[in-house]
Amino acid sequence: MPLLLTSSPAALLLPRPSRERFRVAASANIGVNGSAGAGGGGGGFPAFLPRAVERIRDGPAIRLAKRIERVPVQTGFPKGPILSSCVRPLKQQQDSDPVVLLHGFDSSCLEWRYTYPLLEEAGLEAWAVDILGWGFSDLEKRPPGDVAFKREHLYQFWRSYVRRPMVLVGPSLGAAVAIDFTVNYPEAVSKLIFISASVYAEGTRDMTRMPRFVPYAGVFLLKSLPLRYLATLLAFHKIPGGPAGLFDWVQIGRLHCLLPWWEDSLVDFMMNGGYNVLNQINQVKQKCLILWGEDDGIISNKQAYRLHQELPDAILRQVRECGHIPHVEKPREVAKHVLDFLGTQRPEKAEQGSSLPSTVGSC
Repeated sequence: MPLLLTSSPAALLLPRPSRERFRVAASANIGVNGSAGAGGGGGGFPAFLPRAVERIRDGPAIRLAKRIERVPVQTGFPKGPILSSCVRPLKQQQDSDPVVLLHGFDSSCLEWRYTYPLLEEAGLEAWAVDILGWGFSDLEKRPPGDVAFKREHLYQFWRSYVRRPMVLVGPSLGAAVAIDFTVNYPEAVSKLIFISASVYAEGTRDMTRMPRFVPYAGVFLLKSLPLRYLATLLAFHKIPGGPAGLFDWVQIGRLHCLLPWWEDSLVDFMMNGGYNVLNQINQVKQKCLILWGEDDGIISNKQAYRLHQELPDAILRQVRECGHIPHVEKPREVAKHVLDFLGTQRPEKAEQGSSLPSTVGSC
């Protein structure tokens, strides 16, 4: 679940949601058993996914999870290449720019479970990439978790596999990742798409001088099911499927937290100051699309107008009746905006959203 990461450790404690802030559709029994832990591999899932992946009942999430793979990325890390998790396109093309999908803070490529199929069906070469330190990469050797190394890792991934100027898509804190990367490697990015962008927080600088047990305590809380439930309710305007749907979305958003190095990687990131891109925004010269949920309860959509004014070449589109993660809540609408921005013809199959259950992302 991509949570807003601000400069204060109190950001790990989310406010109590008002009952008027969210709606959950008709109730249903959960009835899901199984124990969490590392070592998947059953049911066609990659063996490196936590065993809890087998408890997920969401069809698009299951299909995308089965496509996650680890590819070696050679960086300056002295302990060898990093096996980095991503979803690769079924076919690479040469007649259009590839689209590389990042994710939010403390999340994974499974954020794209509903929108990725629509982009792929529309003929885009789409990559869903886990930002180093989150997602499902092999971090047993503990590579650095600071911003500079995250940037280098993404660049080496792009250089090894994507190889052409890309449309870089950054939701929530992924927008800060995208801005930092683009300013440092402008030749690698042709266009930018920001979704509910978290770009005005000043990192985690208040944590850099704290004893390490303090962020570890916050990370322990962040992993807990009660906080994940609360964060999920705050992040969405409407969750389909009642309690069972809510439970499934919590399990999907929490899956990467069950990897054994998750706590260490997240604490390392927070202790190194996090992302602060305030002075980089006006250095972005690429054409940009800004998407924002009108009912975003995590980051006010007033920041959408501020970002629109500060970027020299940007288009702003609001998504109605939608919370902080439009590509999960309104995938068809997000796909439409992306395809319009890229000037891509939308085939009938993608317009109808044939890969999605009827309860998800209607617009």
